[in-house]
Amino acid sequence: MRADALRNRDRILEVARAVIAEQGAQASLRDIARRAGVGMGTLYRHFPNREALLEALLRRRFDELAALAESLADDPRPAKTVLRTWLAEFGADAGTYRGLSTTLLATLDDPGSPLHASCQAMRTAGAGLLRRAQQAGDIRGDVDGTDLFALVSAVAWIADQSPALAYRRDHLFELVMAGLAARTAL
Repeated sequence: MRADALRNRDRILEVARAVIAEQGAQASLRDIARRAGVGMGTLYRHFPNREALLEALLRRRFDELAALAESLADDPRPAKTVLRTWLAEFGADAGTYRGLSTTLLATLDDPGSPLHASCQAMRTAGAGLLRRAQQAGDIRGDVDGTDLFALVSAVAWIADQSPALAYRRDHLFELVMAGLAARTAL
């Protein structure tokens, strides 16, 4: 990639991070291009659609979360504690940008989405920690990585919908964790 094209790409990402933080995941791509000092054609040359731009913004953090899951696989703490630690990290990221959780949830059924592979990697990373917690008898056996991804994203979505619920995000997360717990007796 030419030096000027690389500068434009980096500038678009820098501005997109700020604009999406202000306006949410559905921020105007036109506004991003304008603030970055590039035309729409330049933005679309680097990022053909909104999801490609979001994927570029999130890729590094998703890679970090996958690495965290890998490192937690050998964590000596109880399996449910390790899973909770990773899910809390993932959940915090799902709520990074207003409206992001809606976009992430939409990738579940869209293998053509630029975000699909990254989200699949998150489900796979979480699935290893989930299996460990299930083998320890801590988490229900009928739960899979997609369930975790959807539930944690849903908590972020709920918190997105209302300031009155945003402060209860941690409580909602704990309710999800309680619902995932294995039942020893009814």
